[in-house]
Amino acid sequence: MKKVVAILVLLVGFAFTANAQKAKTISLEQTKGKFIQQSLTLSEGAYVFEISNNNVGHDVGFVLAPKGKTDEKHHIKNAYVTSLVKNNSKSSSKKVTLTKGEYVYFCPLNPTPQYTLTVE
Repeated sequence: MKKVVAILVLLVGFAFTANAQKAKTISLEQTKGKFIQQSLTLSEGAYVFEISNNNVGHDVGFVLAPKGKTDEKHHIKNAYVTSLVKNNSKSSSKKVTLTKGEYVYFCPLNPTPQYTLTVE
């Protein structure tokens, strides 16, 4: 019985460790009408997106969505910045867990083209 309890404790510990996965920060910079980084390739995992507004002249945001599904209902809401990014400042998203596939990122407020983010 002690072995069963010990195994259960270990399994629960591993589950908590996996859920507490540390997010990597991805920094993206916007200028007038574009992102400086025009494509990204990432590994599966947890990320926080830090968005810089480099003298755009007004507030900007950030949208991440599956490629081909860019209407608002498909946006990855946790990827939205937690507050609009004021001119010459930064803001970050919440933690986003990405799985293999293709995504696009863009800013409808700037506005920018849609750029490709590939998760391998």
